[in-house]
Amino acid sequence: MKKLLLVAFSVFLMGAVATAQRYAVIDSKYILEKLPEYKESQTKLNQFSAQWQQEIERKQTELDKMYKDFDAEQVMLSDDLKKKREDELYNKEKEVRDLQKKRFGFEGDLFKKRQELIKPIQDKVYTAIQKLAVDKTFDFILDKSEGITVIFADPKLDKSDDVLKFLGVK
Repeated sequence: MKKLLLVAFSVFLMGAVATAQRYAVIDSKYILEKLPEYKESQTKLNQFSAQWQQEIERKQTELDKMYKDFDAEQVMLSDDLKKKREDELYNKEKEVRDLQKKRFGFEGDLFKKRQELIKPIQDKVYTAIQKLAVDKTFDFILDKSEGITVIFADPKLDKSDDVLKFLGVK
């Protein structure tokens, strides 16, 4: 009886191991840094960023000079002229802020350039990871480059609908 129980338990354990989920861990940052086209794109992106930063710094220098000149001449200006210069300063300051937002803000020029230069390379890597997952029958592939992130999961393992059903949501 004990032997039969031990054999049954062993068969059960083997079945559980056979159906265990397979996973792999990758480092996407490491992979990208090894790709020559990524390095080239990153260099181009850095050049654009430096160029735009210099443009903003030039405008900021002009604004600083305007403020300095205004402070020096403020005492001698009439109220109308003082108001006009303050308006000019305000407009110039707004121009600098708008340029900074245009270049480096959310969905600004830097974001668009990154999408143009880097995203195709990331998509290529993602496609390779998906192919690896399917070929090697991995259920999950985790990315360890910036915290653990699931970048591929076998769709048949997604139980989101079951959770919604359990919560009574259709």
